[in-house]
Amino acid sequence: MIDHVEIRVSDLASSRALYEAALAQLGFVVMSEGEFEGDSYVLFGRGDCDDFGLHSVGSTPGRDRVTTGAHIAFTADDADAVRRWHEAAVAHGATDNGGPGVRPEYSGNYYAAFVLDLDGNNVEAVFHSPQPLD
Repeated sequence: MIDHVEIRVSDLASSRALYEAALAQLGFVVMSEGEFEGDSYVLFGRGDCDDFGLHSVGSTPGRDRVTTGAHIAFTADDADAVRRWHEAAVAHGATDNGGPGVRPEYSGNYYAAFVLDLDGNNVEAVFHSPQPLD
């Protein structure tokens, strides 16, 4: 449904460190980095696609403010990857916003963890189990 998501961050180096460590637990790697029309960026992905990007704040309208208040959910291969993702994110400056666990309000098969990134975005890692989890 969505090809990729990119957000603007207040501190690209710090946000990159957080996302790089956390997303590595889900199989993401840095696919490219550089500058585009005066704005610095880093793109993350799995396989051949850059699925998620961080950009510095620029001066062009639409690029001139930090992304805040977004909710972004990344899929994980299993519950252990969700736990590792959460641990890495918190260790790199994210704020816990819901530790790893089953979310029965969604389903008995929904295992997730949530953090607030350095700019206040609600970021999630989720594993959709084929069987109900305890």
